[in-house]
Amino acid sequence: MKYMETAIVFSQEALAHDIYSMVITTEQIAKEAKPGQFISVYSRDGASLLPRPISICEIDGNRLRIVYRVAGKGTKEFSGYRPGDQVRIMGPLGNGFPLEAAEGKKALIIGGGIGIFPLLELAKGLKGRKEIVLGYRDHVFMKEAFEAWGPVSVATEDGSQGTKGNVLDAVREKGIEADVIYACGPAPMLKGIQAFAAERNLEAWISLEERMACGIGACLGCVCKSKEVDHHTNVHNKRICKDGPVFRGEEVEL
Repeated sequence: MKYMETAIVFSQEALAHDIYSMVITTEQIAKEAKPGQFISVYSRDGASLLPRPISICEIDGNRLRIVYRVAGKGTKEFSGYRPGDQVRIMGPLGNGFPLEAAEGKKALIIGGGIGIFPLLELAKGLKGRKEIVLGYRDHVFMKEAFEAWGPVSVATEDGSQGTKGNVLDAVREKGIEADVIYACGPAPMLKGIQAFAAERNLEAWISLEERMACGIGACLGCVCKSKEVDHHTNVHNKRICKDGPVFRGEEVEL
């Protein structure tokens, strides 16, 4: 069930250049939220009718933590919010990562760029064996938060920290093996993970990043290609906001 409510900002801090972490207190949404879901955050600007979808980073009682990058007017506004400010939100939206897929198995959590943010609550929620690989362009953030929940390897494009290259370069360099993969990041990274999982006959769950308008599946503005016919549109499409953002690796075409 999704809710529309006015949340209260509990805290806000800058993690890196144009990357902010905001904790908000909710009435119902945090109680219902699961790892991998997102919320829609509404601007106070009456000219901005559409909300901004932001993934849920952490869930703690009646509080949600969202981490986001300033990418436009709306997120710039959010970065100026202070404790006590009100923020209108809707959620929880989309599906989440299936934690049961890793029961009795070793999980590999892979995040790239802003796709790292929704994986922290997943790392907390998976109780069995797991390893975490995080990929960055250059500046590393949130690494310490993940280290509390499992071994962490890092890849950076410029080689400033960890493996020089991408997340799969780090997986190969470290000789990391797993039974199931959970991943979120840019499409090229996820496409590589799809191929990697297929080669090794591994179960993979990927969370897609996409611009969204309504956030509830009505506008069809965030569709991706699927291998099966979608019952809503009768074509080979999946609505990322409604049918996703988490999909089984072989379910979608990137």
